[in-house]
Amino acid sequence: MPIRHLSHRTLTWLLLLLALALRLAVSGHFLLAPDEANYWQWSRHLDLGYHDHPPMIAWTIGLATSLFGHTEWAVRLPTILGLTLASAFLCLLAARWFSWRVALHTGLVSQLLLLTNGSALIATPDGLLLPCWAAACYHAAVAVETDRRGHWLATGLWFGLGLLCKYTMLLFPASLGLTLLVSADRRRRLLGPWPWLGLLLGLLLFTPVLVWNAQHDWATFRHVLYQGGADSRTSFTLRFVGDYFASQAALLTPLVFLLVLAAWFRPGLWSRLPAGRAALLVGLSLPGFLVFLLLSLHVRIYGNWPAPVYLSALVLIAALFSRRAGDDVRLAGVWRAALVTAAAITLPVIVQVVYPVLPLPLRLDRTARECAGWDQLGARVGAAATAMERPDRTFLFGLRYQYASELAFYTPGRPPTFSINRWTRPNVYDYWAEDRQLAGWDGVGILEDPATAAAVSTLFTRSQPVEPIVLYRDSPWFGRQAVQTLYLFRGYGFRGGLRWQPQDEGDIRAGRDRTDGARPRFGR
Repeated sequence: MPIRHLSHRTLTWLLLLLALALRLAVSGHFLLAPDEANYWQWSRHLDLGYHDHPPMIAWTIGLATSLFGHTEWAVRLPTILGLTLASAFLCLLAARWFSWRVALHTGLVSQLLLLTNGSALIATPDGLLLPCWAAACYHAAVAVETDRRGHWLATGLWFGLGLLCKYTMLLFPASLGLTLLVSADRRRRLLGPWPWLGLLLGLLLFTPVLVWNAQHDWATFRHVLYQGGADSRTSFTLRFVGDYFASQAALLTPLVFLLVLAAWFRPGLWSRLPAGRAALLVGLSLPGFLVFLLLSLHVRIYGNWPAPVYLSALVLIAALFSRRAGDDVRLAGVWRAALVTAAAITLPVIVQVVYPVLPLPLRLDRTARECAGWDQLGARVGAAATAMERPDRTFLFGLRYQYASELAFYTPGRPPTFSINRWTRPNVYDYWAEDRQLAGWDGVGILEDPATAAAVSTLFTRSQPVEPIVLYRDSPWFGRQAVQTLYLFRGYGFRGGLRWQPQDEGDIRAGRDRTDGARPRFGR
């Protein structure tokens, strides 16, 4: 049957399945980025919580790798499925509120953005947060219109699951509550018990994270406060605002970002949609964007942080600009241009991840800088460890957690690895090992700067001069390129010094002594 004869509903599901198949095909053909390797390392230390984020990313990677093995494909499987699920909920909402034609366009825009593809193909908590936020949007929208208890409870369920992915999910009930409060017709929904029972259900699901933090001096919350600038001496600055807008325009692609801004700040457009629906979609997206905008007046905002707040806005712009009846020809042309531009930006980036088809210099090719050469590093470090005087009493370490995690995944045999955090920053490795466990052992480690070797050598009885390890990639444009140079350190007789030591007594991340109750647990 020709494609033009297929219904919009059928085309929508075919689109999502095709996009899923393409990502599954691509995902096993490039090495893990440092953060991905770190989250995989979490999955070898399953727990109720972690220093940086809630535990869902570790739980799902642990499940995927237990089923399919420790491969790049398995590590990324949860977030790849997550984007498909997120798009499915957005399409269901668009179809329920508008039409399956709008749902098809919602699926297109959600699948073509650099922001969503990055969240799917790079395994991070964002990729799991997206489906939870999208599902909460769907059930909340239905609950607001129908006041059905099942949808209020489902909203709470997805809110709780989202909290287990990333703390950004806290913006969802705040946005929903504000949206209900400003509408006289919908304010009465808050008088019934079911919205509050749904909220309670979500908070109950969050209990494991609270238990872990109570046992570890609320480490995650102190980390989040630090990330939000609680320790910053700068109370107000404009230097990060431009970066915030530029990063959002780049990740959403410029035309889509402009359409989102138009949908938010031109209420006259809302009259083209059924009463109240545009306002609810705006209410579930704009407040979160404004929260991060306000934070950008204080600290730098990473481009991926606001990712989930755009999801309901994607339904909104698809409904406003892709509808056939009564379309403004110019707006319809802008919509088509936005989709084409998104595809033109995103698809080459995905291909570049697998094979460097674009002649980008290394300083502009983040994929090469973050993903190339880790297998070479693992082979070199593994050989060095085997050649040590006491290979059975030699541990592997990185002076940064990223190197420790890459070594854990790419060193033959995937041995336990450690991170010497003493001079860097607190992270999950501080909870997995104690100095006494490795006292007297020899160590083979990776340094980013040879100048740090002098400090690291004080943690050992003796050491050897560092050796450079150059990591390469093969480019069809530039031939064999050196991606980065790291330094191999060999130390003998470890004296201790794994854990982070704050330089400032007032550092909000410090807390009490983190050695209490810590137990070393090795990966399988």
